[in-house]
Amino acid sequence: MTQLVFIQNNCIVTDSITVAQAFGKRHADVLRDIENQIKKLQEANENEFTERNFALSDYKDSTGRKLKRYLLTEEGFALVTMAYTTVEAMKFKVKFINEFNRMKQQLATPMPSYMIEDKIARAERWIEEEKQRRELETQKLMLEQRVAEYEPKATYLDQILKSKDTITITQIAKDYGLSGRQLNKILHEEKVQFKQNGQWLLYKKHQDCGYTKSQTIDVIHNDGNRSVKMNTRWTQKGRLFIHEILTKRGIIANMDRDSA
Repeated sequence: MTQLVFIQNNCIVTDSITVAQAFGKRHADVLRDIENQIKKLQEANENEFTERNFALSDYKDSTGRKLKRYLLTEEGFALVTMAYTTVEAMKFKVKFINEFNRMKQQLATPMPSYMIEDKIARAERWIEEEKQRRELETQKLMLEQRVAEYEPKATYLDQILKSKDTITITQIAKDYGLSGRQLNKILHEEKVQFKQNGQWLLYKKHQDCGYTKSQTIDVIHNDGNRSVKMNTRWTQKGRLFIHEILTKRGIIANMDRDSA
């Protein structure tokens, strides 16, 4: 016997030929049963259910003739075989239902890229796996930064700069006539931070210095996918740290230039 269920146009289905073979019926009789159910559904104004669960198709027999068959979803199969009530029929209905469930579970668990034979599909799956891996790695690095920030080393300077106010990188950049992108680039060049999967993160040696306070937020995209982003704000100590870096580069704050 052929496979009980299969994937057609991204849907899990069986067909009238398979049903006929499984239940020991003539294909013509199964076609009649299907079309009787379709007629009753149309009379009940259930056209949407009909279109969703029954699809007229065709196949070629051993002589090459093109003959009709129907594709059935699990719901369509259940409706048509409802009247098949012998002991053997019940056994086959259970087998079909188990196969539908197994196929659904299989689709819910993507096949690893190395198991995909088609080169294009394998490359697409590898790209998706790499994207997921980098996302997990980024979340791990963000967590490490937040843990390190939680209890920064206490110094005398911390007592002076104990203000709880924080500020964004864009706000700091504005004080020097820079854009946030320009300041981020400078901090990257100074080995203060690096970019991981579109997210700026501090190098470990700066994470526990009390320069930043970060908060992770969930982002729901238009396609329904979820990702995690981190909102990093700089403390007054971090602001002073950036000021020292920019001063060494000869970049003076707007306020100091105005007063010169």
